[in-house]
Amino acid sequence: MEWMLMPLKRYADFNGRSRRKEYWMFFLFQMIVVFGIVIIGGILGAFSPDASGEMSFGGSLMAGLFGIYALAMFIPTIAVQVRRLHDTERSGWWVLLGIVPIVNYIGFIVLLVFYCLDGTKGKNRFGDDPKMSDNVGDVFS
Repeated sequence: MEWMLMPLKRYADFNGRSRRKEYWMFFLFQMIVVFGIVIIGGILGAFSPDASGEMSFGGSLMAGLFGIYALAMFIPTIAVQVRRLHDTERSGWWVLLGIVPIVNYIGFIVLLVFYCLDGTKGKNRFGDDPKMSDNVGDVFS
């Protein structure tokens, strides 16, 4: 659980490096929350319009909750992506490859590969190897 929440502790920290475990556990945490919002919306009838054909209360609530969650997670998501790229000895500017419209699908695949690669062994230009440091617990102190 601590790996899922570490990017929230390092909310807007774009410096340093993040392990694969930190990145993917945070991704899993986000998916669990989004599925929870969808389930709550489904229980409240978000997927069926009301009698007038408008969005139901459950749909409005689900959209509102998802919007608030997306805004709250925007900065930590970008920060953990940048730190993950730093761990693979790449600049954080690579994150922009995923939003360029022309190469969006190719950029997504390239970034997915980068996020799956093992980090640089030892120290690199972005900091010490997070696998070798003993200060992982210091984030939670």
